[in-house]
Amino acid sequence: MLIVKISAKVPAIIVFGDSSVDAGNNNYIPTIARSNFAPYGRDFNGGKPTGRFSNGRVPTDFISEAFGLRPFVPAYLDPTYNISDFAVGVTFASAGTGYDNATSDVLGVIPFWKELEYYKDYQKKLRTYFGDQKANEIIADALYIMSIGTNDFLENYYTLPRRQLQYNVDEYQDFLIGIARNFIINLHGLGARKISLGGLPPMGCMPLERVENAASSNDCVEKYNTVAMNFNDKLSHLVMSLNKELPGIQLVLSNPYYIFLQIVKKPSLYGFEVSGVACCATGMFEMGYACARYNPLTCTDASKYVFWDAFHPSEKANYIISDHVVKTALRKFL
Repeated sequence: MLIVKISAKVPAIIVFGDSSVDAGNNNYIPTIARSNFAPYGRDFNGGKPTGRFSNGRVPTDFISEAFGLRPFVPAYLDPTYNISDFAVGVTFASAGTGYDNATSDVLGVIPFWKELEYYKDYQKKLRTYFGDQKANEIIADALYIMSIGTNDFLENYYTLPRRQLQYNVDEYQDFLIGIARNFIINLHGLGARKISLGGLPPMGCMPLERVENAASSNDCVEKYNTVAMNFNDKLSHLVMSLNKELPGIQLVLSNPYYIFLQIVKKPSLYGFEVSGVACCATGMFEMGYACARYNPLTCTDASKYVFWDAFHPSEKANYIISDHVVKTALRKFL
């Protein structure tokens, strides 16, 4: 599972987002949105549960390796790392968060705006450690990865009444796009130039959502997949608009939707045996603490499964999706 790339033009991978790219920040805040216990991490370097929502590595770990950097990107709040470690890669991501502050409130996790505040703090530490010139080079040449948005729909909009009373789904998407736009403008203002904006996956194909679709033999929930496609179209327009608007920016859309859907629909093409249910526990509902509670039911070989838990891909699926994104959207930065 090695993506080999030597002599990186990108000196660091800097990550913002949710559980798709959290490496354990939530271990250090009071929330139930955690995964720093078995069976999580059982295939991670030495079988260690780090707080990544997978049996092993998450996409940004593989992307870092593809760029000739470390094979993992550590969590900013993890006290076992310091600025010399973070200088080549860091994630500010928090499982359960979203663009919308109301989404981060649901599980009491780090709001998206706070991730940017942590990044400002990181910049200060970088300047203190390296001096302004070297720090500025790292800031300008680093690859910034944003992977966020699924929770805004599945954990917030479609689960709680507040936003549905304020917005129809199209208006809610526009509300989120406005937040994404401001975040990227602020990031650019702080010196970021190479930015990958992550698209949404086929959310309706997650085991947790498919369970609701029992009437249609547990197929993917098309409503959620359509929302993801529409949102990705809006993200694509945002990318085009900001590339014209912001001097020196190289903004790309990393869209996992189609490769992910292909893996779910034709798992055997990618070496998987199961895509309808997850590896952990019953594979239908569980994630986080529920995976630990029903651990005896967990599958023995996660590499046969597209999903690790009811919401998150297995390490093998993460690798395939990352490899695709590196060879397409991120290729220009290699």
